[in-house]
Order: sequence, then C-alpha cells, then structure tokens
Amino acid sequence: MPPLLSFVTFASVALLLGGCGGSLVAPEGPASNAFLNQVNARCGKLSVGSQPINYLLNMSSDDTTFLDETTKLGAGTIDAETYASDINSFYPMGNNQAAIDCVIGLVE
Repeated sequence: MPPLLSFVTFASVALLLGGCGGSLVAPEGPASNAFLNQVNARCGKLSVGSQPINYLLNMSSDDTTFLDETTKLGAGTIDAETYASDINSFYPMGNNQAAIDCVIGLVE
C-alpha cells in the first residue's frame, strides 16, 4: 500500500473509532494522577494477574492496560462492572478480586 494511502486509511479508521461511544485513551491530568497515587498507596500490594498493582503502575512497566483501565475508572468514563470485566479478561490468571474491590472502593 502506498504511504499516503496507508496514512489516509489509518486516519479514516482513527476518525471512525473516535466517533464510537467509548474512549480508547484514558484521560490524563492532575485528577487522574491523584487517583492513581491513591490506588498505589491503598491497593499497591494487592495483585492483578501475576503482578502487584504498585509494579503495574510503575513507569518501567511496559503493561499499560491496568493503568489505562484504572484511569478510566477514576475519571468516570467506565463503570465498576466494566472495569472488573476488563481487568479479569486481560489478566485471567490469579485472583484479582481483592485488587479490583480495593480500586473500585476508592471511587465509590
């Protein structure tokens, strides 16, 4: 595919996805950072999948799913049920329930 056509195709897909109801990118800003700091302080020792939350929130972690989903939950762009479902779908190994309950408890 020629480079220009490839860019146009990518831009069209991005516009179509941007028009969908859900947000593909988590919001950023002081409120999001404050919520993530609270999650780290209160729930950091609990595990999601095979990793503790404080590791998943660490800048050196290349896993951005937990960060993204948790930021969306804190901003109110997804609800608790969606958050739990997304986390359990992406991290099916281990018992995530205590970590999920802790994080959700911070927004209620």
